Amino acid sequence: MKDYYKILGISRDSSQEEIKKAYRSQAMKYHPDKVKDLGDEYMKAAQEKFIKVQESYDQLRKERGMK
Repeated sequence: MKDYYKILGISRDSSQEEIKKAYRSQAMKYHPDKVKDLGDEYMKAAQEKFIKVQESYDQLRKERGMK
């Protein structure tokens, strides 16, 4: 089972706003457009991390009934 909170770097008692903020921060850090100049290997790893971040955010939004 994936720990979506850990992937986003937040605690389980984080507010909805903290979840959004963590998602935005992680998404900016690993977004493919942001890392395209750092080499293919780094870009591939960043894309994988970006997908995990997106999945985590989507799942937490669903669990908490966030819009």
